[in-house]
Amino acid sequence: MASSEIEVVSSTEAIPNENQNDNQAAVTDVFSASAYGDFEKLRKFVEEDGASVSRPDGNGYFALQWAALNNFADIAQYIIDHGGDVNATDNNRQTALHWAAVRGSIAVVDVLVQNGARVEAADVHGYRAVHVAAQYGQTSFLNHIVAKYHADYDASDNEGRSPLHWAAYKGFADTIRLLLFRDASQGRQDKDGCTPLHWAALRGNVEACTVLVHAGTKQELMAKDKAGLTPTQLAYDKGHRQVALYLSNAQRMHRNHWGDKICGRKTSDIGYAPILFSIIILCIILFINSVVAAPRLTKVTAVLGLWSWTVVSLAVGSLIMFYRCSSKDPGYIKRSQDIDNHTDSEDPLLTIDLNNSPIWTGNWSQLCPTCKIIRPVRSKHCPACKCCVEQFDHHCPWISNCVGKVSGYMLLRWVDPHEVISSFFFC
Repeated sequence: MASSEIEVVSSTEAIPNENQNDNQAAVTDVFSASAYGDFEKLRKFVEEDGASVSRPDGNGYFALQWAALNNFADIAQYIIDHGGDVNATDNNRQTALHWAAVRGSIAVVDVLVQNGARVEAADVHGYRAVHVAAQYGQTSFLNHIVAKYHADYDASDNEGRSPLHWAAYKGFADTIRLLLFRDASQGRQDKDGCTPLHWAALRGNVEACTVLVHAGTKQELMAKDKAGLTPTQLAYDKGHRQVALYLSNAQRMHRNHWGDKICGRKTSDIGYAPILFSIIILCIILFINSVVAAPRLTKVTAVLGLWSWTVVSLAVGSLIMFYRCSSKDPGYIKRSQDIDNHTDSEDPLLTIDLNNSPIWTGNWSQLCPTCKIIRPVRSKHCPACKCCVEQFDHHCPWISNCVGKVSGYMLLRWVDPHEVISSFFFC
């Protein structure tokens, strides 16, 4: 039963204030010099005073760990060159790489790994650098060690929890997006039987639950922990009413999957378009039978006849526009598996360099964990259509389609279908 919160065990208990100007007087040994990035004093301690950088301090921490924590790459390189062990561990069996993950020290990672640091080194709790990065929401760091050094982003700790479990528990939505984008397992259950969605529901993290639900399936919503609770029940049990209502609605939407079979479209929500379409056709038929072609009516004037056929013509025109707005591609962004000439067995998006991508603006919400693409600016994933849409505005239930790049242009160029329908019924 996921009733008690997880405790994040890390190396931050003894972290000093890294403000170098306020702590010059505190630099008294190689450890404080490494922590504050005082290269000159570190060199003096090592080269003139003969201090060792390969021995731990009184708490079991190494100088290299302090340099890694505060992202001093030059200090880290100097320590390694003078005998520092990149894989030395403290009392918790954490290496300098674990400490670098706490604050996302990317520059130090390159120094450590290039000098032989083990990316998959685990501490006493089974935490690897990927776990620590997920615990502290260091998304850029996590992406760096996964993309460049092929770190296992789906590894389990001693309790069977992956980085995705930790990111969901801590509520770091960007980290969740990255892990799902990298195909991390969303349905994995830890030793308590909890999935990442269980932990997000336990903490009442609305955004985390939203990302997981959009990218997940019915199985994650219905999964039960060892106490027999689903994420929805767990959220109710912990008093997170907003999360519980959201998850409950998501379950209801997954049960109403008949829309896919009826309309054969990508959306599971057919909306009101078929109903409105049928009503307009019915009204046109009734108008023609009862007014225009009624045998019992007396002769009508030319003006009245012209007016009648004008109404019929406008109604037919509204049907054509209505149909085009409903069936038009609003600007769906193609996924890699939808491209015919894509034959590689490995999805290239899983190893894409986000730092050099021409469409990447540094916003992690551009990653779509469902479509596995980097969305352009102003694009969004529509949960109803289950696709990403360029220049997404909203999903309109009245036309059963998204209003996006293409459909938005149509609405501006022609007439809003809402106005066409309203004018027809109230004329």
